[in-house]
Amino acid sequence: MSQAEQPLITHLIELRTRLMRALAAIVLVFLALIYFSNDIYDFVAQPLLSQLPAGTSMIATDVATPFITPIKLTLVVSFFVAIPYLLYQAWSFIAPGLYQHERRLIMPLVASSALLFYAGMAFAYYVVFPLVFGFFTSTAPAGVTVATDIASYLDFVLTLFFAFGVAFEIPVATILLCWTGVTTPKSLREKRPYVIVGVFVVGMLLTPPDVFSQTLLAIPMWGLWEIGLFFARFYVKEEDKQQEQTDEGS
Repeated sequence: MSQAEQPLITHLIELRTRLMRALAAIVLVFLALIYFSNDIYDFVAQPLLSQLPAGTSMIATDVATPFITPIKLTLVVSFFVAIPYLLYQAWSFIAPGLYQHERRLIMPLVASSALLFYAGMAFAYYVVFPLVFGFFTSTAPAGVTVATDIASYLDFVLTLFFAFGVAFEIPVATILLCWTGVTTPKSLREKRPYVIVGVFVVGMLLTPPDVFSQTLLAIPMWGLWEIGLFFARFYVKEEDKQQEQTDEGS
């Protein structure tokens, strides 16, 4: 084996070790939570159950659904719970190849990524879900009984959890775009009107067709973008800062 191939093999072994540790963490969390799988599903289903008409409930249209669906949710929750450890493993893999000042800059991004993802999920559960399910259940035609299948409900809420979790990563994405040189804070500030229109379009697509709920999503997204724009200036290279100051002066 040549000397050039040895570092590659070493990195692949290190990557495999990190992936195995991440997988083991998810499995351990899953085993710890599986006993409470039905309770976890009850908690996630509360935003819809609280909006259903009196005397109605959710249903299971398949024989194995009452067993499989809570287990599936528990597995996804295990992944969510293990996210900080998964990010730590990713950080441990890439950190040796970074300079000291780069490590000091990336570590806050890694920590804030997990916190922002959890914040997006919490926002979806406590703010968006009551609005969405309240709207859907109130618009059912006369004579139609709302009885949602538990598997369909889980697929719907998981999609929203992921969507809002990713949407709340806007500050991190903004900082990374500026840090890697794809764009600059000055260029983003000039595009602010387009960003405002864009977040309201996203709010329209992810929420019921009423102005209140659209605004309720669009304003936090806009605020998160502004936060990312503010902190992006600390991640811009010194020569880019000088160039930006020269452009602003001229």
